[in-house]
Amino acid sequence: MTVSTSAPARKKSNPLNLDWGLLLVVGVLVALGLMMVYSTTFDWSYRETNSPTTLFFLQVRSLLVGLAVMAVLARVDYHVWQKLAVPLIAVTAAALVAVLIFGSRTDGPTRGLFNGSYQPSEVAKLATIIYLGVWLTSKGDQIHNLTYGLIPYSVVVGVLAGMVLRQPDISAGLTLVAVGAAMFFLAGAEMWQIFLALAFSGAAGYGVMVTSETARTRIAEYLAGLTNVTQTSWHVQQAIIAFINGGLLGRGLGESHQKFQALPTPHTDSVFAVVGEELGLVGCLLLIALFALLVWRGAKIAAAAKDGLGTILAAGVTVWIALEAIINIGVIVAALPFAGNALPFISYGGSSLVVTLAGIGLLLSVSRHDPAESIPRKTRAAFDYSRRDRRPRLSRARSGE
Repeated sequence: MTVSTSAPARKKSNPLNLDWGLLLVVGVLVALGLMMVYSTTFDWSYRETNSPTTLFFLQVRSLLVGLAVMAVLARVDYHVWQKLAVPLIAVTAAALVAVLIFGSRTDGPTRGLFNGSYQPSEVAKLATIIYLGVWLTSKGDQIHNLTYGLIPYSVVVGVLAGMVLRQPDISAGLTLVAVGAAMFFLAGAEMWQIFLALAFSGAAGYGVMVTSETARTRIAEYLAGLTNVTQTSWHVQQAIIAFINGGLLGRGLGESHQKFQALPTPHTDSVFAVVGEELGLVGCLLLIALFALLVWRGAKIAAAAKDGLGTILAAGVTVWIALEAIINIGVIVAALPFAGNALPFISYGGSSLVVTLAGIGLLLSVSRHDPAESIPRKTRAAFDYSRRDRRPRLSRARSGE
């Protein structure tokens, strides 16, 4: 005799109605991140502040803030962003403008406010996901129209990415464009719109490469490194040495040699190379597996969301975190042109950690709503294949949700 588990029984066994699998993966990533932050900053911190733990405790402070933000966003119904999306994107755009006028200059680019402690380009990634999620679901089938779909989408993403590129922060700008394009596609955009958006994005990317000496140098070094690794950038060469030194099992936690002087910014862009040297190939594969599990949980949450808004928000956050990890790891193993993306949860950086945890809070908010209690079984699918091109389309949000 089969005994079915009722919805009240499931809720009693999981009173907070949270995705504990996602929380477990995030918890392991955060713990590993704290270990790597201490390993990569104790020497740097001692030289800068005469204390080996100053930067570590700054990261712990950011973690506590991030966990608080995550808890708040997980508790708040994600439908509240239907009212707050426009103010959020307006404040974010104002902060990006403020960076260009009053920003703190660190290592050349002007990316932060308040002595570099707050980077609006990081917030812009999540703010763009929220705004596009609300905007795309509110338009419904109107996004197939050029004047209601592609043009407004291109203006919003183009303006935000343009301000980020002006800092300059090429990697963050391209991340905004890529995540926006993925959300536009998942919302059911027509293929001709996707191709047109790709054409414009490609032209814009070429324009950035032509006008930016930094972009030209990175592309040239990447192309040279494809045939001869000794011709690639010094940064990537040192990362490759770190991987070779690490071997299968690594030198041991804290025992990296490359992080002392040779490897640029070991605590931010290059942290995956330090993981490779200290924890070896096994540690690198474990870290990649954790990100794969996070993406899987994010995809499950998106598929089980009770409406189109939940689906597109969860998908946007998942694509964003996955893209950040892919770019950071791909750059360090010389598979992609150099870009300064942080490795989510692992790299040092308060703004990145807080905003990423806020994204996890948004995912948890979507997961808290049980689709079995909200949607009849025949309409539970988050995607439908009724279109002639057989591509998935988001279900339109119903009134009152």
